[in-house]
Amino acid sequence: QVQLVESGGGLVQAGGSLRLSCAASGRTFSSYAMGWFRQAPGKEREFVAAITWTGLSTYYAEFVKGRFTISRDNAKNTVYLQMNSLQPEDTAVYYCNTVRAIDRSPFGSWGQGTQVTVSS
Repeated sequence: QVQLVESGGGLVQAGGSLRLSCAASGRTFSSYAMGWFRQAPGKEREFVAAITWTGLSTYYAEFVKGRFTISRDNAKNTVYLQMNSLQPEDTAVYYCNTVRAIDRSPFGSWGQGTQVTVSS
């Protein structure tokens, strides 16, 4: 099973940028499609972005298209989420997880997440 540790969150002003990292343990990391999800206070966890195990295909929720970019480095067992033009509504705890390639649904254990707070 892949263990995941998210980092890179913080407090940023609207319009700013952050780069999140998700470090994975386990030699099978490169075999999995990976995704980023987020959960705002009082809301359900929602899909943000996903990337195939090759890194050749990416998928985004409509509300982040053109602003966020997911990438991965299999040699470093790490997946990234570059977030630009952040808005207050992007405030949430961000999580990564392994996802099913067919529908990008998450499986596996959740990490502790990383808090992103965007001030107006």
